[in-house]
Amino acid sequence: MRFLVPVAATTLLGALATGCAVGPDYQRPTLEAPAQFHQQAALATRAAQADVSAAVASGWWQRFDDPVLTAIVAKALADNLDLAQVVARVGQSRALVGLSTAALLPAGEISGQSVRFHQSLRSQLGQILDASAPDFDRNGSYNELNLGASWELDLFGGRRRAREAAMAELQAAEAGADAARLTVAAQVADTYLLVRGLQRRLAIAQAQISTTRQLVALVQRQFDAGVAAELQLRQAEGALSQVAASVPVLEAGLDVAMNALDVAAGSQPGSHRALLMPVAPLPVAPAVTDVGGPVDLLRRRPDLVLAERRLAAANARIGVAVAEYYPKFSLGGLIGTATTGTSALFTSDANQASGVLGLRWRLFDFGRIDAAIQASRGQQAEALAAYRLAALHASEDVENAIATLLRREIQLRTLADGEAALTRARAAAQAAYEGGVVSLLEVLDADGRLLAQRDAMVMAQLEASRAAVASFKALGGGWDAEHPAAEASLAAR
Repeated sequence: MRFLVPVAATTLLGALATGCAVGPDYQRPTLEAPAQFHQQAALATRAAQADVSAAVASGWWQRFDDPVLTAIVAKALADNLDLAQVVARVGQSRALVGLSTAALLPAGEISGQSVRFHQSLRSQLGQILDASAPDFDRNGSYNELNLGASWELDLFGGRRRAREAAMAELQAAEAGADAARLTVAAQVADTYLLVRGLQRRLAIAQAQISTTRQLVALVQRQFDAGVAAELQLRQAEGALSQVAASVPVLEAGLDVAMNALDVAAGSQPGSHRALLMPVAPLPVAPAVTDVGGPVDLLRRRPDLVLAERRLAAANARIGVAVAEYYPKFSLGGLIGTATTGTSALFTSDANQASGVLGLRWRLFDFGRIDAAIQASRGQQAEALAAYRLAALHASEDVENAIATLLRREIQLRTLADGEAALTRARAAAQAAYEGGVVSLLEVLDADGRLLAQRDAMVMAQLEASRAAVASFKALGGGWDAEHPAAEASLAAR
């Protein structure tokens, strides 16, 4: 025992002087990435043609210039229940940081008791007392009041590493909340665009129904006059039924999209129907500018920040496991008062005190410690691979979204040229049919081609706008080139 005390004191003083924390210090991994995305030059050209150069603001959905969309996204960010769960997890992580911080500090408590007892004569103690002092007082009392404190000294940094891991997990949870907000906003915007696209397709189908009905009425008059054959009348009626049959399918899709939008906004299905029923134009895809490169993406996209912070937490847990190799020292103390009566409870004779220097060392348990360290290193390697994979998927998302946006816009321009030509062809076919130059089949064929072309144009515009949403999401949502929030957040870590 005389040997142990100076060894413990020397170890204690040395550790306090160095302030060491065992385990590897975290270094953010460097990822190889190209200077820019493959489609970045084409995207810059698109922005220049649109005469747009400002950075994307945090409310990127406002760039669609649609007040209804802006209102529904704001409602979803406030009331979405998936997002509420993620935010609640941030609160849990913050509480765990508080626990890990408290573990570094001394703990104190006040304890006391007041006991009244009546001694049995049948117990072993009672028989001894009765034999030695037959007239002893069998009734008694005991009162005690103490103030105690204890402190496990974090000499080798195990608890500091645990707090480091908890802080990294809190930052990961906060990044997860940012990622969830981005996902909710993108989901709402995408579904809203789908609603407007379906409404536009319904309008085209209904306009085509009106046109085809006029054609049926014309053929009916010709048939009644004996000019047209019954075959032509039935062909026109069949074409009308084909167009009309597409309307219920589109209406069903519109109902599903509206219900999904309500749920995403944290509302019962049907809540926004009155707001959405007035047909509005399909929002045009805005310009996406100042995307930066893959390296900038790592600092801006919240899911990558989440993966990187989880890697930092896994790294810190290696130090928690390594700290079990070393002895644990603790200090304890107690001051108080104790007496068998009540009148002398706070007198000097009733005072009591104690001090404790504790030592705990898992000398014969290194096999389990080795296994725990290996498990922690394996978790760190897994987190590193997950981070690198997330970075690759993020770059893939950006490349896919930008390519889709650019190609859909090219498709839309091509379809617009074709729609103008088919409109003229349909008018020419109608005039030729009324003049008896061509058959009804040419008119019906022109109608079908024009309907398909207009529907394809709406689909192309819809997919271009949805690709813009996907681009904003893939790029990490909104940011400000002059005041990048992601950069400031990363620097704070």
